[in-house]
Amino acid sequence: MKTETQDIEMLQRAILTEARDEAEQIKAEAKEKAEAIRKRAQERAEAERKAILDRAREDAERLRGQAVATAQLKSRSLELAHREKLLDRVFKAVKEKLPDVQKRPDYDQIAAMLLREALTQLRVKKADVRADETTQKSLKSALREISKELDGEFEIAGALEDGTGIVVDAADGKLHYDNSLETRLNRLQGTLRSSVYQVLIGEKK
Repeated sequence: MKTETQDIEMLQRAILTEARDEAEQIKAEAKEKAEAIRKRAQERAEAERKAILDRAREDAERLRGQAVATAQLKSRSLELAHREKLLDRVFKAVKEKLPDVQKRPDYDQIAAMLLREALTQLRVKKADVRADETTQKSLKSALREISKELDGEFEIAGALEDGTGIVVDAADGKLHYDNSLETRLNRLQGTLRSSVYQVLIGEKK
């Protein structure tokens, strides 16, 4: 027959066993929770690392794209600047050679064309014509013919201070048409630049 002491010992052992089992279970649960927390933290860290790398790659691509675009724009700007300098040199050289046009055997016809064009543009019956000395000589006979042709009174009123060709004034100076070769070239430069550049670089239209 069990004694009271034995019963107490059995009870103690049972309590200790249950306590150990409970402790093991708590420890296992704690370990499981810790592992889950570690795994979540690792996943979060991996996601953040991937997001950072993705952002870094996007930033790098954007910066690379900006650098390429900037370089292309700079290259294009330099090319255009070079083109404009080259064209300016060409037109400057042409302008310096304009007086040589007066050496052409058909300059009388050219001078008459300049005068007729200016008077036609102004649409007047009376006007003063200013021209350089060579052009004045070339216009002597043409002036009378054009006056008859346009039924007007047109006369040489003086020399040009600068330029080659003619300038016409009418209506007491209120109407003015500059048809000097230099001004004609200036008017044409905008439309000629592209064609001249193509010739300079050897392209055929």
